[in-house]
Amino acid sequence: MTHVTSVVLTASMVMLLGVLGGAGCDSSASRAEGGATTAAQQPKATPDAATQKETNVKTETALFGAGCFWGVESTFRKVPGVLATAVGYAGGKTDHPTYQDVCSDQTGHAEVVQVTFDPSKVSYQKLLEVFFENHDPTTMNSQGPDFGTQYRSVIFYAGDEQKQLATAEKEKRNKSGDYVGPIATSIDPAPTFWAAEDYHQQYFEKKGVNWSCHTGNGKKRKVSLW
Repeated sequence: MTHVTSVVLTASMVMLLGVLGGAGCDSSASRAEGGATTAAQQPKATPDAATQKETNVKTETALFGAGCFWGVESTFRKVPGVLATAVGYAGGKTDHPTYQDVCSDQTGHAEVVQVTFDPSKVSYQKLLEVFFENHDPTTMNSQGPDFGTQYRSVIFYAGDEQKQLATAEKEKRNKSGDYVGPIATSIDPAPTFWAAEDYHQQYFEKKGVNWSCHTGNGKKRKVSLW
């Protein structure tokens, strides 16, 4: 079965891309604004890049891929109970990937956001709902203006409970009839998380914008006849 998704960039989106200097791996001069990656800039396989909001609390982590990680991180940072976020790469076949490596669409990594949260204030179930509602899970390897396997919709679970909750949420949404097509989100065991370069962290906050590169959530438009 062939699934076709039409993407329309509004004038406002064009203006946003102008402010950000472009979007996606096709704009190498803009998203690689940090220049050549030096040894000191190499991503780390740790959550050190996350900026903590609170300390001395019991925390859990979640790992989501939903397209361009700039907007995904910005969305999760607004959720009460989220203590820290970091953008990076996961699910690929090479260690210590750089942004340029991932942009080649040859390493197999997805752009992801690592979310550290306080389960007493926000549940993993709630984070799943935020994940699904803020990107288009029906597109296989694209979100908005970005195309490539690095922009795939994926949930990397940590433990059986996260796997069960993610699987149940995907099945529920598939059966809902709300979407334009089947949910393409993959659900995989959490691999090593490689933090992205510093200039990608909290990118929208640094740029002073409150938007996202995403253009829809894959749901059917409801049209009123009256």
